[in-house]
Amino acid sequence: MKDLTQGKPLKVILLFAIPLFIGQLFQQFYSLVDTRIVGSVLGDDALASVGATTTLSDMLVGLLNGFTNGCAIIIATFYGAKDDKKMKKAMAGTILMGVAFSTCISALCLLFLNPILNLLNVSADLRPNASAYISILLAGLLTATLYNVCAAILRAIGDTVTPLIFLIISSGLNIGLDILFVKYIGMGVKGAALATVISQALSALLCFVYMRMRYPELKLCREDFKAGKEIYSKMLSTGSSMAFMVAFVNMGTLALQTSINTFDNNIIVAHTGARKATSIFMLPFSVMGNTLATYCGQNLGAGKYERIKKGIFQTLLLTFVWCFGVALTAFFAGGQIVHLITASTEKEVLDTAALYLRINTSLYCVPATICLFRNAMQGFGDNKTPVFSSSLELIGKVLIAFFLAPAIGYMGIIVAEPIVWCIMVIPLIVNMLRNPIIRQCKNSGSAA
Repeated sequence: MKDLTQGKPLKVILLFAIPLFIGQLFQQFYSLVDTRIVGSVLGDDALASVGATTTLSDMLVGLLNGFTNGCAIIIATFYGAKDDKKMKKAMAGTILMGVAFSTCISALCLLFLNPILNLLNVSADLRPNASAYISILLAGLLTATLYNVCAAILRAIGDTVTPLIFLIISSGLNIGLDILFVKYIGMGVKGAALATVISQALSALLCFVYMRMRYPELKLCREDFKAGKEIYSKMLSTGSSMAFMVAFVNMGTLALQTSINTFDNNIIVAHTGARKATSIFMLPFSVMGNTLATYCGQNLGAGKYERIKKGIFQTLLLTFVWCFGVALTAFFAGGQIVHLITASTEKEVLDTAALYLRINTSLYCVPATICLFRNAMQGFGDNKTPVFSSSLELIGKVLIAFFLAPAIGYMGIIVAEPIVWCIMVIPLIVNMLRNPIIRQCKNSGSAA
């Protein structure tokens, strides 16, 4: 267990974040392996089929992950307050609600899969592979949720190393299964999806077993699952807020995907490659954001408000340095990066993806601010502002998908996110500066 209420803020944040960063890097890595193997073994058309539905699976996993991370903030708050009884009840509630929600979402999406694919504008030639790929991921959604629940609980008590170890193991398995299923057995895109689900199931199982062995004090009993109205209310409020925040972001991206799927396959492949690169470039944003949510939750429980302010703004400055490096990398090597990801040699694919990366990365300081501020706000109890900001992103992307993209083509997709970022950051900055915790922390006398 790691106490984030002691020590220099930036140091404890970095020590907490580094294993989390490596873990998420491995998650991105085996997602890239799927893309690379599908592109190199099955070709651009199969990769376009996968890319046409990847946004949907990302949205659903992000929704459930956001909910469990939100519940983990409550766990972290009780941990910071040294209230073990309520902490265990919050853990039990996170498990129950995570399993229930993921099961319901999987069932509903599989039941209405064809209408969903119609809404995504998945073309007839891509439909068979797209349907096969996403069906397996939807059926295995519970495995991803179980891992995220275990990882969220461990992060709430300060352990980010254990989830990393199990992700490394499952990543190696995923790569091996990808090669086996796609290249040698010939299962096509189904093999890539099945490899992902199996590796997620393994990481969830290992994480659960380790928790029971390493932390016997966290072992739950039947009474812990009777958390009571007060705790469940807090968890539903914070978990739903985080879930909606993530869902609005991904729903906006999904709206853009409906327009992207109307372009030719080269554009779809270019966008798939560019988005994969973007997911790596933006990885520190989500890592530091999740870290701040736990950090702020623990320090809120301990009543150390000055530490909250210091941690937020020191992390923000560090993240800006990363943004500058990424912008330089994308400007000079955007096309080469996309080639490594997709294995495509089509000039249109590489040039289009490189243009996307150059324009978007030039404004990365804005989404960095967005990600850090809205997660920090969730951590110290402001559940409304992050959701409002994310709703602006959804509205903006929907409007662009239906009006700007048809008018000016793929360039409308490229400029969509920078435009929306500059709008949605405004309420976050305003409310961060006005928040009572930030304004009153100078008088708290708890800066240690």
